[in-house]
Amino acid sequence: MDPALLHRTADIANAFLASLPERPVRADASLHELRAALGGPLGDEPLPALQVIEELAAAADPGIVGTQSPRYFGFVIGGAVDAAIAADWLTSTWDQNGAGYPGGPSASVAEEVACEWVLDLLGLPAESGVGLTTGCQMAHFTCLAAARHRLLADVGWDVEAMGLFGAPPIRVLLGAKAHTTVFAALRMLGLGSQRVELVPADDQGRMSVADLSRVLELGVGPAIVIAQVGEVNTGAIDAMPAIVRLAREHRAWCHVDGAFGLWAAASPALRALTDGVGGAHSWATDAHKLLNVPYDSGIAIVRDREAHAAAMNSFAGAEYIPLPEHDERFQAEWVPEFSRRARGFAMYAALRQLGRSGVVQMVERCCRCAQLMADELARDPRITVLNEVVLNQVLVRFAPDGANITEAVMDAVQREGTCWMSGTEWDCQPAMRISVCNWRTTEEDIRRSARAILAELDAFVTSR
Repeated sequence: MDPALLHRTADIANAFLASLPERPVRADASLHELRAALGGPLGDEPLPALQVIEELAAAADPGIVGTQSPRYFGFVIGGAVDAAIAADWLTSTWDQNGAGYPGGPSASVAEEVACEWVLDLLGLPAESGVGLTTGCQMAHFTCLAAARHRLLADVGWDVEAMGLFGAPPIRVLLGAKAHTTVFAALRMLGLGSQRVELVPADDQGRMSVADLSRVLELGVGPAIVIAQVGEVNTGAIDAMPAIVRLAREHRAWCHVDGAFGLWAAASPALRALTDGVGGAHSWATDAHKLLNVPYDSGIAIVRDREAHAAAMNSFAGAEYIPLPEHDERFQAEWVPEFSRRARGFAMYAALRQLGRSGVVQMVERCCRCAQLMADELARDPRITVLNEVVLNQVLVRFAPDGANITEAVMDAVQREGTCWMSGTEWDCQPAMRISVCNWRTTEEDIRRSARAILAELDAFVTSR
């Protein structure tokens, strides 16, 4: 390989990262412009790699959203700490097959160690099975596959061998504000996204414990209860001690959607919010959110290692795969994929760079900044903060004189470019959701963003 290629790529990457403090957070190019710049027929002749990278960077740059920016507040998307970015580059360079130890011994051990660190940080059982997935949706898939295995095995049904045809039905109970990825996982597992039993939620999105108890009593048979630690709009956390107790009383499997909220367990100041979480049977979270690891870093954690491996093991029946000689980690025992990226390197590097105290500081800073944003915006009587800010989520509505102008103001804020946040619907009305997930975000970024939001609100109200 021409050394100039990687050096030039590093220059392009460094220039992008250096531009983040002042670069507009929005993408500038239209769909038509990006198709014109990147599209066209595939050429017949090879091109020099350096030329390809130069042209790709130039064509793609106008369509790059500044998700690494300290003022990107959309979709609960974190940034990436420096060591994780660099390790991610090395992951591609080394090109190890992340399926198991024979294809990449160092990849296997780095992932093993990173998984141990995660369990320790989150205060979850050290004996749990852990798999690194593409994201939280596949982490749900993995955990719920383990639940499906255990519940059906306990009534004498081998779901891996026999499938679901003729199997005893599994009840699935979850809150009315459960995240869409949970329904997608249930659909893929054959448990049905519309067969679920929805439990009412309160005005913050927390599942009602009284209603859960009532619904559990109404049915019989194997059951999964899915709780939530961090509702995607409000950040609200279900009453975990009571939910875990109810699940265990009814011999149900309790799964926790902790995509971003589970990281509160790493903080002494926030840990009380997650009391009871450790009593569940499985947990799904995502390191690309509050841990700031690049994408492809979902985490599936299952207390029952036997059920976890039985549901996932891709090595079964593969004669050409050598059996473990000792206790080395075979990653494909814990995730849906066989061949896959060596995901552990980036997570390992992020955790090493941050250390325990760095993780704590990052999580707590994001939550403090969210509260600051809520305080800054709440001073304006035209803005209503709709949620109790318990974590890193702020939900607001712009309604001067009772007229909901949230969508128009949000569009203006996105176009202006100082910051970017996504819209949602809450209580059947548009709302703006502000997610603070980036290690680069400072209190000054919050104040600067709040000023930009208020300026766009003033401009819109004046122009009406």
